[in-house]
Amino acid sequence: MPAPTLFAISDLHIAYQENREIVESLRPEDDGDWLIVAGDVGEMFADVVWALRLLAGRFAKVVWSPGNHELWTPREDPVTERGEARYRRLVEACRELGVATPEDEYPVWDGADGPAVVAPLFLLYDYSFRMPGHTTKEQALAYAYETGVVCTDEILLYPDPYPSREQWCWARVEQTRKRLDAIPAGLPTVLINHWPMVREPTRILRFPEFAQWCGTELTADWHVRFRAAASVYGHLHIPRTTYYDGVRFEEVSVGYPREWRRRGTPPGRLRRILG
Repeated sequence: MPAPTLFAISDLHIAYQENREIVESLRPEDDGDWLIVAGDVGEMFADVVWALRLLAGRFAKVVWSPGNHELWTPREDPVTERGEARYRRLVEACRELGVATPEDEYPVWDGADGPAVVAPLFLLYDYSFRMPGHTTKEQALAYAYETGVVCTDEILLYPDPYPSREQWCWARVEQTRKRLDAIPAGLPTVLINHWPMVREPTRILRFPEFAQWCGTELTADWHVRFRAAASVYGHLHIPRTTYYDGVRFEEVSVGYPREWRRRGTPPGRLRRILG
């Protein structure tokens, strides 16, 4: 019998029928397996709940960290909350399903390679991953609009009640830092955030101006400071394993069908994090 494993996946994007079928095919290898879902399940509130309910019924524990797509407020979605209110409604839906969120007590993985605190985070971005020569958000955004590389967040991700997305990010970073500081010093962590917590993974982006929507410099040392056994992220749609300061970073996204068809590997492979 296999031992329980902590798996991860992200960027399921189930608005695409092919990706919905991938989610329907996901199953544990062992009854004790946990699954990290690191954001971008979908845009429509009901789709996100459908996928998390399905997965929560199969895995012993599902741990969810939101991505930008869950935080969008599409015009056609009957759920009309924006910003923080939409996030809180998603948290309440997850709690009804038994899915762990960034607002809950961090669960502890006690299986092989443990114990480790499995910490789902929600940190957003603050436009600090800027291209050389751009010293302000305004410069970076202006260049992005000139080149036509602009994240849809600028239209559909509202920061309410915060004045801006970066101010929401800064509030989340401060709240989260205090929680991570409270973890006993002897325990390693698995840090889960939809956006990469260091700048380096964005340096291979085909369109480098997109990096400003990909994280914050404020978390650049968190993988060391908080004793990460692994840092799990998505968002970039470039699944791979890298190491920074000796810490393993796992990009676990499925991505859009047009992307995963080009990779030559079966889509929807769960990435082993611990165990």
